[in-house]
Amino acid sequence: HFIYLFFYLSNHQMHGLFSALCVFLLSSATALSMMAPKASSIPPPIVYTIAGSDSGGGAGIQADLKAIHGMGCHGCSAITCLTAQSSTGVTGVHSPPTDFLRLQLETLLKDLPPRAIKIGMLGSKELALEVGQFLKRLRSDEKNDDRENTYVVLDPVMISTSGHKLIEDETKEAIIDNVFPYVDIVTPNKFETEDLLGRTLNSVEDIEKGARDILDMGARSVLIKGGHSLVERKNEENIDLSNDVNATIGYAQDYFLSSDGPLTDGEERICDGCVGVWLRAKRYDSIHTHGTGCTLSSVIASALAIGHQQRSLIESGSGAARSIYIIDACCLAKAYVTAGVAQGVQLGQGPGAVVHTRFPSTYLHYPEVALDPATSTNESFLRLRSSFASTDDNNQNVPILGKLLPIVDNVEWLERLTKIDGITDVQIRIKGEKSEQEIDSIVRKCQTICQRDGVRLWVNDFWESALKVKANIHIGQEDLGKLAAKGGLEQIKKQNLALGISTHSYAELSAALGIKPSYISLGPVFGTQSKDVAFDPQGLATIQKWKELIGPEIPLVAIGGINDAERSAQVKKAGADCVAVIGAVKKDDTHRAVEELLVALER
Repeated sequence: HFIYLFFYLSNHQMHGLFSALCVFLLSSATALSMMAPKASSIPPPIVYTIAGSDSGGGAGIQADLKAIHGMGCHGCSAITCLTAQSSTGVTGVHSPPTDFLRLQLETLLKDLPPRAIKIGMLGSKELALEVGQFLKRLRSDEKNDDRENTYVVLDPVMISTSGHKLIEDETKEAIIDNVFPYVDIVTPNKFETEDLLGRTLNSVEDIEKGARDILDMGARSVLIKGGHSLVERKNEENIDLSNDVNATIGYAQDYFLSSDGPLTDGEERICDGCVGVWLRAKRYDSIHTHGTGCTLSSVIASALAIGHQQRSLIESGSGAARSIYIIDACCLAKAYVTAGVAQGVQLGQGPGAVVHTRFPSTYLHYPEVALDPATSTNESFLRLRSSFASTDDNNQNVPILGKLLPIVDNVEWLERLTKIDGITDVQIRIKGEKSEQEIDSIVRKCQTICQRDGVRLWVNDFWESALKVKANIHIGQEDLGKLAAKGGLEQIKKQNLALGISTHSYAELSAALGIKPSYISLGPVFGTQSKDVAFDPQGLATIQKWKELIGPEIPLVAIGGINDAERSAQVKKAGADCVAVIGAVKKDDTHRAVEELLVALER
């Protein structure tokens, strides 16, 4: 159109139009540059996949690279074998020379060092020996550095989903002897676990014992993939199975076990791998599951690479991302794969592949920790709803959790706050060495004051004292396991009391979701000196991520470093349903401080 105009216009007219066009283009370019997202100064973490090629694109390095990219990482590949295959099957396999695999790895390592490595199909003894030597050299070089070791994830492609054997016994032995010693996590499916152990697994106890035996083979940790359920057998019928095994039908459950100790010495969390963790997600009855094993292990490697990189950053990064360790990576990977299976579609004449999405972002697929894998999902604790949620017929009779949750450490401050309009909830956090009788006395006084003033009392950690006066309970992850072991969860439910649970990492979130508490808290949002914590500040983005993964039924409480009205407003805008504060209310003019906080939360 511009050429057409230039042809018919006079020189003067053309000059004016050309000037206008230049102004238009320059202004458009400026506008586009302002609209375009700025490139991050932090490059994506690098993840290797050492695996075979699936020409059909559903599994192998093709699935690996899609998963790595979906998680926001950069994938590099070293190919161990080439296959001619489609959705209907494999028609040919070609293995490049072993020295070419060595060349691929050496070339990559000189220029693109990884933060995590996923290992898949190793179809021969020679390939297993070559990869083992590569890992040995890598570990040796890392000993001379101050940095965190590269994570290694092994998906032992030995038995197909249908139960067919894919490698010879001498290859299996070479993998165990030469690769296992350098592996941070091995992810066999149930059939591969049976082949590694030389026995069948027919019960929950069999799976847990099998995991311990695999650790004895030299791996640091293991995730035994359950798939549909323990009932699933390979080409066998009429197997006698215990009732507890049959109870797992309806869930996809995996078992994680690690030789690592707890995050905090002497204080085991129910999501610590050393105690054994059953991860549970919804089961989808779909045949479109090609590449699930490849995808799971690649997402585990990618998540570990993210955590590895975040911990290397000094000034940036969030607490949850910095705290992605092996169990956290397994939770994220299970969410990713579950979402992919849910969206699976048929592309060719055979079963379709798992669909690749992005970093987990919905509660619909996020896994929970099952305290008892042989029973159905736990009943929820006393339900509370956000004061910001809309009221409908389904929740109008559900008690409301207040917008503001002050946390105090003595009776005097608690009584001062309960008299202020707008305060509906308050938490007592008792500090210092005190006897059981002293704790009981403090809790009793607090409950008496709260009942008088019509305020809901939350007791931090001291759940046995809280039960004596029918007060609600907030529990940290380190005490959650002790609470469950002593039957405290059942006692709290029996009295129809509310339970809040702290979370700081993705695995802790799965643990909390398995309990189904009245609320879940996240912290510290900002830096804080009120309590020693093993986690870095989460930031506002993590609040938004937590809200996505928790869903609408459980309120999210944000805590840590929220010391003024402006920060309270930011936290609420990010997605928090309630803001827990400590220093923000401890002002000379407490009434005014509370009023400013409540006004900010209504913005």
